[in-house]
Amino acid sequence: MNVAPVRTLPSRLAARAVDVAPGVGIAVAIALVATAIARVVPALGSALPALLLGVLVAVVRKPTGRFAPGVAYSGKFLLQLAVVLLGVQLSLTSILVVGVESLPVMLSSLVVCLLAAWLIGRALRIPGRERTLIGVGTGICGASAIAAISPIIGATSAEIAYAVSTIFLFNAVAVVVFPYLGHALGMDPHTFGLFAGTAVNDTSSVVAAASLFATSALGFAVVVKLVRTLMIIPISIGLAIAENRRRAAGEPMTVRRAVGLVPWFLVGFLLVAVANTVIPIPAPVHDGLVTASVFLVSVALAGIGLSTDVAAIRRAGWRPLLLGATLSTLVAATSLLVIWLTTGL
Repeated sequence: MNVAPVRTLPSRLAARAVDVAPGVGIAVAIALVATAIARVVPALGSALPALLLGVLVAVVRKPTGRFAPGVAYSGKFLLQLAVVLLGVQLSLTSILVVGVESLPVMLSSLVVCLLAAWLIGRALRIPGRERTLIGVGTGICGASAIAAISPIIGATSAEIAYAVSTIFLFNAVAVVVFPYLGHALGMDPHTFGLFAGTAVNDTSSVVAAASLFATSALGFAVVVKLVRTLMIIPISIGLAIAENRRRAAGEPMTVRRAVGLVPWFLVGFLLVAVANTVIPIPAPVHDGLVTASVFLVSVALAGIGLSTDVAAIRRAGWRPLLLGATLSTLVAATSLLVIWLTTGL
């Protein structure tokens, strides 16, 4: 009688590493190229180039066979791990200080954005997952928010790719337009930092817009944007509850099920943010973790790009772009209105 050998945890992990290595290697290579592009053109960041390069490779020759497990691993687990490491950019102190001033603007623009995404998205006949991705990405923090909610709602690679590309397109417009708008409205650097941090999504775009306006606006703008990232948590939990109700209609809600609805990577995100507050992390280690989180996002988006169904993007048409443009305009207008009502500009 033959007995199958019992595989220990280290041996299972080693086997898994060998299985995913080829596909992850391609995603890492693309992320390295994207990082080099970001150094030449900082306003682009590395996330969008990684996604687009991944899509380009998929168009030429989509990775299959032994590359497929690693590509899927990059677009799922590494995406969630990147969200965890994003917590190192936050501290409870900055959340409390900046949150008090920026919360009215953040909440107002987020509520308007999500309501408009639902109403306008339905009117444009955009599928639910696409409008959710574009709405949450525009209302919170671009690729990071999309990374957090995509596994919760079961978004496809094509939907993620389209949403990220749409949001980055209007981020690029904001980088060019917002500094001129800020000067035209007579904003001081602090006010513009609040505006850029709540109306621009990606961190690299926030940095670019604030730097073009005034160097002194940069610090506050980035902190506002990072605090805004926390909105991922309640939105993700709310989406998880809604998705659970849809899939398990009629089943009673137990404590165990309720706890299970909170994605593990959001718990990790919070724990890392708390650790960043209470543990004195040496500057080189902290900077390394921040760099690692940004790079992991690029690797994950490269994986998503590599597995994207390009035909599905073509079928999506112009409607999601129109939704993205509308939501970006509404977020900017709401932010300006609330800033005017609370500070008088």
